[in-house]
Formats: sequence, structure tokens, C-alpha cells
Amino acid sequence: MSQAQAHPLAQPLPLPESLASWLTDSALALDAGDAVVAEELMPRMGQAGIYRHGVDAGIGGHEGTDIADAIAAVAGVARYSMAAAFVVWSQRTFIEYLIQSPNQGLAQRLLPGLLEGQFAGASGLSNAMKFLGGIEALQVQASPAPQGWSVSGILPWVTNLRAPEYYVASAVQMPDGGAAVMALPSQVQGLTRTEDLSLVGMQGTQTAALRLENCAIGEEWLIHKQANVFLPALRPAFLGIQCGMALGLAARAIEETLACRGAARAILEEEALALRDELSQRWLALINGIRDGEFLQSPAAMFETRIALSDIALQAVALEVQAKGGAGYLRNMQPDVARRWGEAAFIPVVTPSLVQLKTELSKRASRTPAA
Repeated sequence: MSQAQAHPLAQPLPLPESLASWLTDSALALDAGDAVVAEELMPRMGQAGIYRHGVDAGIGGHEGTDIADAIAAVAGVARYSMAAAFVVWSQRTFIEYLIQSPNQGLAQRLLPGLLEGQFAGASGLSNAMKFLGGIEALQVQASPAPQGWSVSGILPWVTNLRAPEYYVASAVQMPDGGAAVMALPSQVQGLTRTEDLSLVGMQGTQTAALRLENCAIGEEWLIHKQANVFLPALRPAFLGIQCGMALGLAARAIEETLACRGAARAILEEEALALRDELSQRWLALINGIRDGEFLQSPAAMFETRIALSDIALQAVALEVQAKGGAGYLRNMQPDVARRWGEAAFIPVVTPSLVQLKTELSKRASRTPAA
């Protein structure tokens, strides 16, 4: 076993037995959109303390944990269900926005309920990340109003919109031409939520579109005045926690492959072990790149890591499909194989998608003078 494989940080977080059992029993229902199970998901995670990893103990987090533990927590959930992990990523990322926000009054009001899973936090920054990369304009605009701003626009894809109470982080085009990041409360007049989007899988993530029409938003909801300053600083944590989904899925698929016996194990073992080692190496590089500031100084290195981990997840699930053989294609025998195959297909399209990341890397390469 290599040093990387043995490193405790390069492993999914072991979940409490009761939560692991519930996720095992509920994974297919979450994928299919069972409303009862979807409602239970977020508070169960809160009760298990999943959102508290990587949060300072002084504000309600687990003492002695940092970003590595937050990533491992998402990976730990992703071993059982990508739908659950996607919800955890959304909640934990919104928590991270508040932790890094200069508006600590907002953080103090919302963090206790978010950490407990009493209400939802949604990362509506898909459009903002595309805006940073020059891919599209901001779709939410603010105009001056007596008590702050009147905000209008649309967010076409937002996850974790769990009624009745949720808060959505959104980049907003400001009247002065700049962009800010705001928390949009579900209770504000003028905000409309669509029915859940009809997804191929992970239907239980409560993903929908939001329309805002002249919503009155005051300064108390401002996360940061300058999106172009805040979002690049936040990006390593945003992408790092997101990578936990690929890490957990890949780890589980490799485990399943190595658990097979007979001819499949003999043929695929060497490839699976090599992939496990590569996963661990990349995992440690991810943690170190965030901790030492490398990804803050070199976003391209972060993008390359995210792309590599997505590729590993796809390869790992492909190995599991081979190992399980025809049984994996029978719903009544190995239904989780097909579920993980669908989850692996989702990883490359999560914003920022691999196409967006590769486009940005290509732009950066073209701007670099030849040696």
C-alpha cells in the first residue's frame, strides 16, 4: 500500500451506522424522487453533524477539522448516494459563503439553522461561475430601492430548494455596473419557485428554477459587495468540496470491483488497485493545493485536478460495470450499479462543467507566451 493510500485524509468520512444504513436503503428512492425520503435527507444530515466538518468550533463546527474534513464528509455521503452528496455539497457550500463573508451579522443569523439542517442553503452561483469565465452575462439584476435594491431575474437551475424555508446565494448585477453576491430568502415577495426539474436521476435533490420579480433585498442580505473579489477567493473551497462527490463515487466503485471474486477479480484487480492509488494521490494533491494556497494562485491547477478526478470516477464505475457483468444490468439483482453509472455521467456536467473548465484552460494556455 502506498503512502497516499494509507493517508487518513485521503479517504471518505466513515458515517454513523444509522445514517449509512438509511442512505443504503434510500439511495434508489432519492434517485427516483421519493418526496418523503427527500424531505428527510437534509435534517438527517444535520443531526449527524455532516455540515459541521471544516467549520470552526467557535461558530458551531467540529473542533480540529478543516477543508479536508469537509471534502471527506461529502465523499462519505457520495459512497452511498450522489443525490444525497449533491444536497450536502449545496448546504455546506452555502455555509462556506457565510463563513468567508464580511457580513458576519448574516452568518450569525443563519449558521445555527443551516448547520442543524433546519432549513436549506442553496448555491445559486452556476451563472456566476460562468460569468467569471466570460461564458455568459449575469441573469439577475438589481436596481436602486429605498431600503436597498429591487432584484429581478432568473436562476434556471438551483439545488436544495427545500420548502418552506431556504436561502439562495446569487451573483447580482448592481446598478453601478459591478456585481455583488447576495443571499435571497425564500420568504421574499416576488420570488417564485418552479416545480422540481425533471432530471434523469437524482430527482430527490429538490432542484428547480427560480424567478425573481422586483424582490426587495436590503443590505442585511449582502454576502459580499464585490463578486469579482469574493468568488475567486472562494473558488478553491467551492470546487474542493464539490470534488468530494467524484471522490466518494470513485472510492465506492473501486471497493465494489475489488470485492468481486473469480475471473473478474483476477483480470481487473491490477487496474483497480492502480486506479485506487491514483485516486489517493489526487485526493492528497487536492487537499494540499487548497491548504497551501496553490489553487488560489493557480486556478488552472485546481481545474486540472477537478477534471482528473471526474475522469477517475468514470473509469472506476466502468471497472465496476465490467466486474459485475450481466448481473449489473438486471434491476432486481444489482440496481446500484446502474445508479452509480448514471451518477458518474452527472459528474462532468456539474457547474463548472468539464467543458467549461477545459475551455477556460484553453483560454489561459492561449494567453501564455511561448517559451
